[in-house]
Amino acid sequence: MVKRVAPILLLLLLTGCGHPDGVMVPVAASTVAPVPSKVEMLVATTRQPSGDPATLFNGERSPKPYLTQITVSIPAKREAGTVEWPKRLPPNPATEFAVTHVSQIDTIAQGRAWFSQHTKGGHALVFIHGFNNTYEDSVFRLAQIVHDSKMNAVPVLFTWPSRAEITAYQYDKESTNYSRTGLEQALRTLAADPNVKDITVMAHSMGSWLAMESLRQMGIRDGHVNSKIHNVILASPDIDIQVFAKQYVEMGAPRPKLTIFVSQDDKALAISSFITGRVSRLGAINPAEEPYRSKLEEAGITAIDLTKVKSGDGLNHGKFAESPEIVQLIGQRLMTGQTLTDSNVSLGEGITAVVGGTVSNIGTVAATAVAAPAIIVDQPRRAKKKAADQTLSGDLESQTLTQ
Repeated sequence: MVKRVAPILLLLLLTGCGHPDGVMVPVAASTVAPVPSKVEMLVATTRQPSGDPATLFNGERSPKPYLTQITVSIPAKREAGTVEWPKRLPPNPATEFAVTHVSQIDTIAQGRAWFSQHTKGGHALVFIHGFNNTYEDSVFRLAQIVHDSKMNAVPVLFTWPSRAEITAYQYDKESTNYSRTGLEQALRTLAADPNVKDITVMAHSMGSWLAMESLRQMGIRDGHVNSKIHNVILASPDIDIQVFAKQYVEMGAPRPKLTIFVSQDDKALAISSFITGRVSRLGAINPAEEPYRSKLEEAGITAIDLTKVKSGDGLNHGKFAESPEIVQLIGQRLMTGQTLTDSNVSLGEGITAVVGGTVSNIGTVAATAVAAPAIIVDQPRRAKKKAADQTLSGDLESQTLTQ
């Protein structure tokens, strides 16, 4: 066991990126030309305050949620899909990401006042980060996504208590469970704001588990997800496939439009599968193969295969944010509920779309789009394919004990 786990830990260590800690202290905005862009966001968290303005919040759990207004400066000259972390502190806004404003929000009324001042047509994006993220990691990643996608939405970050340690997988997973009600309440509060017309929920990796659990919880309480939540985007979702099928059904109906980004070369999800008893993860399926293709189509879920997309991420786990074409697809089309089947979609050489059971070429980056679905199960081993297929219909329905 040690021999098998050691290479995994080494891989994670080698692919980790180092950067200075404590970047949350605001610096003066740069006055050089060209003027840096800025991304203003609300940050809700179930993390514990660190007591240090350089970090704001740590990886421990807080029973009280906190809300913060943050502005991030993004240099004008940079490669799309990248986060230019400071090489030293304080950061240089002319060449690096930098926090230029931080203020705590103490009441819902203050939060709504901020939203009304920053509203963009009433559209809101709620982003939930994944495993092994610090508070500042998630702030900078969301700023990058918002800037590069050119999305027309107010960004809201929900950051949960991750210890940001590769050996803390189980702690992080339990922290998502701890934060389910916190996220549900945040979504309800946002939806209750008359200035908000529609909400897109976008979650990455382990954050996808948190997103689905909170939406499922909302569905169980009310019979369906809040009608203002129009779109749900799961990037590299670290979710057991059979569990996802249950979550999807228990969200109730009508459901938001659901899109998943998958990649069969995602090393982080391969490690997650190993840790969790070799159960396949939703983010690693091949949506063009059966039974996934039919079940996705049946459920109306869109699956976009990023296996052929190249990125600088050694684990192939963050392609959705690091590919300029994909992140723009998120901001310009998926968040607005547009389909991927018209002539305006161009992702890369050899990209195909499987929509409504038909296959067509959608352009010239390398993704497979599948319009599609609700019942997804564990990748069946060839010898057990028939038995696995027989479980699909049962997984979709709530069942009770019988005498």
